[in-house]
Amino acid sequence: MSVEYKKESNGKCPVMHGGVTKAGESNTSRLWPNSINLDILHQHDTKTNPLPGFNYKKEVKKLNFKALKKDLLKLMTDSQEWWPADLGSYTGLMVRLTWHQVGTYREFDGRPNVGSHRFSPQDSWPDNTNLDKARRLLWPIKKKYGNKLSWSDLMVLAGTMAYEKAGFKTFGFSFGREDIWGPEKDVYWGKETVPLAVNRYGDPQDRSSLEAPLAASHFQLVYVNPEGVEGKPDPIRTAMDVRETFGRMGMNDVETAALTVGGHSIGRAHGNGNPKNLGPEPAGADIHEQGFGWILKNGGTGVNQITSGLEGAWTTNPDKWDHQYLDLLLNYEWESKKSPAGAWQWEPINLEEEKKPVDLGDPTKKARIMFTDADMAMAMDPEYRKISERFYKDPKFFEDSFARAWFKLTHRTMGNKENYIGPWAPKEDLVWQGNVKPSKKKYNVDKVKKMIAASKLSNSDLIATAWDSARTYRRTDKRGGANGARIRLEPMKNWEANEPKRLSKVLKVLEGIAKKTGASIADTIVLAGNVGLENAIKKGGSKVKVPFSPGRGDSTQEQTEFRNFKWLEPLHDGFRNFVKSDYSVMPEELLLERASLMGLTAQEMTCLVGGMRVLGTNHESSKNKGVFTDKVGALTNDFFLNLVDMKFIWKPTGKNSYDIIDRKTKKIKYTASRADLVFGSNSILRSYAEIYAQDDNKEKFVKDFVSIWTKIMNADRVDLKKLN
Repeated sequence: MSVEYKKESNGKCPVMHGGVTKAGESNTSRLWPNSINLDILHQHDTKTNPLPGFNYKKEVKKLNFKALKKDLLKLMTDSQEWWPADLGSYTGLMVRLTWHQVGTYREFDGRPNVGSHRFSPQDSWPDNTNLDKARRLLWPIKKKYGNKLSWSDLMVLAGTMAYEKAGFKTFGFSFGREDIWGPEKDVYWGKETVPLAVNRYGDPQDRSSLEAPLAASHFQLVYVNPEGVEGKPDPIRTAMDVRETFGRMGMNDVETAALTVGGHSIGRAHGNGNPKNLGPEPAGADIHEQGFGWILKNGGTGVNQITSGLEGAWTTNPDKWDHQYLDLLLNYEWESKKSPAGAWQWEPINLEEEKKPVDLGDPTKKARIMFTDADMAMAMDPEYRKISERFYKDPKFFEDSFARAWFKLTHRTMGNKENYIGPWAPKEDLVWQGNVKPSKKKYNVDKVKKMIAASKLSNSDLIATAWDSARTYRRTDKRGGANGARIRLEPMKNWEANEPKRLSKVLKVLEGIAKKTGASIADTIVLAGNVGLENAIKKGGSKVKVPFSPGRGDSTQEQTEFRNFKWLEPLHDGFRNFVKSDYSVMPEELLLERASLMGLTAQEMTCLVGGMRVLGTNHESSKNKGVFTDKVGALTNDFFLNLVDMKFIWKPTGKNSYDIIDRKTKKIKYTASRADLVFGSNSILRSYAEIYAQDDNKEKFVKDFVSIWTKIMNADRVDLKKLN
């Protein structure tokens, strides 16, 4: 019987689409293109790290921050002959470098890592033309400060210092972004294969139908097409793309408008030539180019350079911070024109000569002012127009809005402020950070455990609740996790994955225990999971204890912005055999996505699934699937024993269901999902399953499970990581 997993009707999918290999990637994937690819769980392996054992978060604190700032500010006007600055200033280039690496963040999955901007494919996107030059300009700074300053921090700091050089007071900056040593393999950039192609909308007229988890409107663009939707000027339609893209980055309309206005208040665009004269991108360039791309075939830099293809500055003085952008936007009429490179752009009608910027090639001449279609959207979209007018009338409000939005944009992947490092990190609590104040109350841990054990809650209820509370943690942007006990708040308490009815019953008991003992609810939830797990370990015949570290605090509903946290909702959780809907990706791939976001290896994922199944913690919609044991509730290696036992045959019975049949009796013994059977079908995962099925590894399985469980429960505990 052949079974096909149904594709989701609207075409959306909640994951990266990177789990299944494509033909040509390796011998295995070339011969068997549907083979599951575990690389997303093994990326950034320690073998690729040239600094094994190096603790960046510790070493960066030793930086000479004042000297670094002085050097960066000097760099902004230290013109290099091989790549001369526009009118002697690199500020616009450095702002663009920062923009284009942090701007690829999307709230759906917290990806990608800012350090991936150094590697293909991002380093060779057409939207990142000539940013390879910006990174080379920063090399003397990186060389000087060495290991104490990561490329990831430096590339974000460069744009922030550029604003300060231009005269803008920023909100602050935190160090602490660690470098990666290769591209992230699990980032889904879209199904398209041709740069700037558009094949990511369920309904092209409905921009909210943009395929999840994507944010950019076009393939290999960071934001939206500067010429307009699909290259056609139409600011009203472009406003829809801007709102959708920035919304998926976690920005509201005020933040989006502030970033657009502030982002284009300095700098200029380059398109004063024929795009056909540009050489190949870095990844396609000859070896003698040494990583450089987009070299002009006829030579030349500066005035002749081509990046976006648009040509001109946004303001009269593109190296200085001022409010002229808003004056031009709101007080002039504009017309659509073609740049010398043939790109659509907007230019003001009857602009006074004194308001035109200096020409790059001849300082005695004047050049053009230009706006993108997204700039014009700030005036033509009714809501953005209101915000722009308020900015114009209240410059202080605008500057504060932009400073905060820029800080949010550049720090979105750093999690809460406990992760911040350095003298420039702001002290203010910001809602989007997800900060949790640690509980200062002391309580008797053993007393709490005894009260939990004496309750009428089942072990599976205790374990599932703790798991659901902790599983939201994402290594990508350090959001979610058990700290804060947000599982009891909106929107988490009503998520289908959390089984609201069961959750409400469990929380009522645990909240009562927390109140009586002085423990935080967050600690109580995790302790409850540990109690249930220790009971299951004892029932399975072992004596392994589950470690516990107190100190979690409780968040309030006011500290839990609905819009901000809705993206953490588990639409799938293979560890509890849960899939909310039918997606175009197989359940086993969804499991890889969840494991990847949680920072698990393939071995850890295997161990966790095997343990969660026998503990009876499946989601209610898949209660019996994968529970390969007659001793439900005992932590044993039965899942693996029965998975690899040849006394059974496996028969598909539906799109995601299988019967496990005894060969002798012909009777159905168990049922399973694809997320269960993948551990027997995939050769690598089966090798792990066989390890745990061995007679001499029963205790190893229990110890491994406890270790991985504790890792998940403490994943968001920055305070514990600082102690290690």
